[in-house]
Order: sequence, then C-alpha cells, then structure tokens
Amino acid sequence: MHPSNPGVPNADQRLSERLRFAPDTGHIMLFDQRMLLMHGFSMAELRRELVERLGADMARGVFTRLGYQQGLADHRRVRDAFGDDVATAVSLGPRLRDMEGYVRNTPLEVRFNQDAGEFFGDFTWTSSWEAEAHLQQFGISGSPACWMNVGYATAFATSAFGRPLLVREVECVAMGHARCRAVIRPVAEWPNAETDLHFMQVEDFVDPPMQRRPSEASADGEVGFEAVSPLEHELVGASTAFNSVVYLLKRVGQTDATVLFLGESGVGKERFSRALHQIGRRAGGPFVSLNCAAIPHDLVEAELFGVDRGAFTGASVSRPGRFERAHGGTLFLDEIGSLPLHAQGKLLRALQEREVERVGGSQLRKVDVRIVAATNEDLRKAVAEGRFRADLFFRLNVFPIRIPPLRDRREDIPLMLGVFVERFGQRFGKRIRGITRNALDALWHYDWPGNVRELENMVERAVILADADGALDVHHLFSGGEVTDWQSFSLLPSGDVVARGDGVAAHTAAGEATADAAASLLAGGRTLADIEEAVIRAALDRHGGKLAPAARELGLGRGQMQYRVARMRRRNTPSA
Repeated sequence: MHPSNPGVPNADQRLSERLRFAPDTGHIMLFDQRMLLMHGFSMAELRRELVERLGADMARGVFTRLGYQQGLADHRRVRDAFGDDVATAVSLGPRLRDMEGYVRNTPLEVRFNQDAGEFFGDFTWTSSWEAEAHLQQFGISGSPACWMNVGYATAFATSAFGRPLLVREVECVAMGHARCRAVIRPVAEWPNAETDLHFMQVEDFVDPPMQRRPSEASADGEVGFEAVSPLEHELVGASTAFNSVVYLLKRVGQTDATVLFLGESGVGKERFSRALHQIGRRAGGPFVSLNCAAIPHDLVEAELFGVDRGAFTGASVSRPGRFERAHGGTLFLDEIGSLPLHAQGKLLRALQEREVERVGGSQLRKVDVRIVAATNEDLRKAVAEGRFRADLFFRLNVFPIRIPPLRDRREDIPLMLGVFVERFGQRFGKRIRGITRNALDALWHYDWPGNVRELENMVERAVILADADGALDVHHLFSGGEVTDWQSFSLLPSGDVVARGDGVAAHTAAGEATADAAASLLAGGRTLADIEEAVIRAALDRHGGKLAPAARELGLGRGQMQYRVARMRRRNTPSA
C-alpha cells in the first residue's frame, strides 16, 4: 500500500493543505498542532550527549517514547481529518513521516485483516536521520539505531489498527546494512516483545467522549467540524499553556486550599473556577459567585455576609449572604481587586475565623466554604499603592494560577471554535456547515484583546449572520470593527512554500471595488508606475506609514517594499 493508494485521492495535496507556516506569530502548524523546524545536526548532538551521559539503553528509551508520542498524536489527527479507516491510515502515516523529514518510507508488503487481528507490514527506510547520525558519531553499531522511527511507527500502527502492534528494525544503516528495514506484527507474534514494550511504555488507546473542531478543507476551501477529545467541564484546549493550567487545577483540586486565578479579562477565570469546584471534594455542594466590581460599595457587605431584618431602610426580611449560601461548597469572588477597603477587612476576618455576622445582626454564623478568587489586576502593585490590604493578599495568594491569554494559546482556537459554533447553532436553530480556510487563518492571526470572551462573541455574531447550511467566512466574524493583518504560508506538493493570505481586515467591501478602481485608473491615462505608486501610498496610509504590515498586505517582502518606496521617492524628487 503506497501513499498514492487510490483510497486516498491526492494524498500529498491533502496532507500538504494541513501544514501551514505563520511566521508573524512564530508558528508552524500541522493538523492544528504546533511543529518546530529544527536543525538536524542539533538534534543529533542532543542524541549523542544523551547516549554518552545516560547510556545507550536510557537514551533509546527517551527517543523511542518521543517518537511514540508523535505517532499517536499524528494518527489521531489523520483519523479526525480523513476518517477512521486502517487502509487510509497505513497509506498516509508513512507519507506524513516523509513530509516531517525524519525518514523516507517505501512499503514492500502490507496486509491486514482487522476482524481476525492479523497484520503484517514490511517497509524500507531510507535517509533516516537517526541512522546517519549514529553512524557518523559512534561508527558501526551492534544494534538498530532508528529509535524514534520505531516508536512512531509502533504508535501510529497500533492506534490505527486498534490492537497492539510492534515494529522492529531488522536491518539498519547504523549496523552496516545498505538500508534500514522495519517489520510490523502483532505484539504476540514477536519473541521477547516485552523488551521493546519496556522502552515504549505502551499506553491504552481508549478515547474520551467527543467534542467538535474544524476538520480538513473540502474541495471548495471550506472547513467542516469533526469530533475531537474534550477536556472536562467546558474547558477546551490542547496547547501547552492550557495543559499547564489543567495540571495545576488537578494538583490543587482535591484540597481545600484557597486559589487565586490571575489573567486578563475574558480568559475564562470563572469557567476554570467552576471546573476546580467540580473536580474537588466539594463538587456536591453549591458553587456561588460574586462579581465584586458589579456591586455598589455600600452593598458589598450585605451581599457577602447577609442582612438581618431591619438592618437598614428597606430591609424588611432577613436574607443570607454569599458566604452562607456557599456553605459546604465554593465561593468564587471575581474581580477581587475591586473590593472596597472597608469590606476587605471584614472579608479577611471571615477567612480567618470561618464565621460571618450579618449586617444589622449580632449572631456569629459558622461557615464552611472554599474560597476561590480572581482578578485581572496586579494585586502586588495594588498593595504597594495602598488600594489592597497586604494581609488579605497573602491570605488569598495561597495557590495562584495564571491563565494565559488566548494569543498565547492559539492552538486552542480551532477546538473552541467548534464548541461555540455548535452551541450557538443549537441556540438559534441554525446548522453551520463549516468555516472557510481564510476565516480560520484570520482567527489564527488576530491579536485577541478580548480573549476567549471575544472569540465567543464573534462566533455568536457570525452564526447569526451566516446562511443556514452555509460556512462562516471572514465578513461574518470580523464585522464588529476588528482588524487583523496577517500572512501565512502553506506547502505545495512540489515542496514550494507559497503565501496563503495577504491581509484580512474588517473592511471586506474594499476588495469588491478593486476591479472598478483598476478600470478607473486605466481610463484616466495613468501609467503602470502611477498605479503602483498609488497602491503603495494607499497601503502605507492604511498602516500608518509602517513598511512591514504594508508590505504584507501587498504580498511583498520588506526589502522589496523598501526598494519600491525608495524608487518612488527618487521619481518624485526634482533633479538639480
């Protein structure tokens, strides 16, 4: 089964379309996962150092597991994009590894019967970077050296087949063979398979419940929504930054420690706090929230601690405060930095003594609550300026968790997009077929000053504007005055890197007038130099005279733009 298998038409093109370069944000994305274009020699040097410092066995384990993780991740994304078909996976997996630059796969024989649990694969590997590096650094080896390739192929094949398979390298250039050759069989058919499995630490392949995210582009350039694995409790993400927060949540979740969420407005601090409550021991209790910035200062104490009847004019009945209502559960104090000083002291006492006294009352009431607070302010700065009590800050700052802004976790945008489209589609009774590739790229390059909240609002607006059974496009999403300048690059099957976009802004109507404007310029007797000068001036005006964004909009490099601007100035400078 060669990658050009007729079951996967245009395999190279379809794989290439999933690879995009975004130099303006410092990202290379393959199937919406971040990639790194690394120097092969530096990876080889790292490999050599690990072998010398840790020994060959430990180094082999590190690189085998690294390849194993890559193979597992790649198959899951191939499956989401092209379907859960073993023949497709066996065709695309080796080709995908070719594209990643690790090795060149050539299948000699592949046969399988999934119902019977039978699988046999025989591949030659040429241009293996591992074999070449090992041979150069250590000379002829007594054992195969393509550790990462073995780990990758084992994980990819096992995940695709649904049963444990094992890849063994039976020939290797590092051993003096003319080529590398790998054989794939079920684990049970290999003698002493436990030796190899020890290096891989094989995991289960049971997938959690599914959510949805944008999938591969169709022939007309639209991207549908495919099922993907979610994270718990409405938290959606797969980026390193997101997983770091989830790790901290899980560490503190089973305790009663006070947690302080930090981060910009709109990053989802309340959603993370709800997730913290749901994974903790108090999940059966109430979750009560209070936005300290939304309550008038003279009513904050009443909201926190409750009111006894007759405490002030209009207090005709007694009512419990948020502390009492949260008894046995979690009290979430949002925008804690906005709490007035007189209330900060009483809050501190309530946290220390675990008891509250209602406004106008005299009875102390014991409360058992977990405190979770959040702020987008720098509380240390507020303490230094006398706007926030130092003792309350230290009481709250037991376990701080900083939630990254959306621009630092762009890999999560496709996942969130799928969730929001489905949510608002159900709310408005409208089916959305997908999103255009241009719109997805524009979202990727937007700066997201409003973070996740802004993305959610943009998707809600776009679903309202889009036609039923239609796809979301740039003019649906960026219709509220948002502007984004972007340029990304994709890989053609030929290996050439080409520009995908030349700038998208909210002014989408401008593109519709391009043909009329060009005809008008020509009708006015303008020369090509005149037209070029007009376009360059317009681009510079749109970007405040900045060369780099103006050049990106025109599809030029910065050097090309500088050359044209200098030529334009010489043209308009009178000669002496």
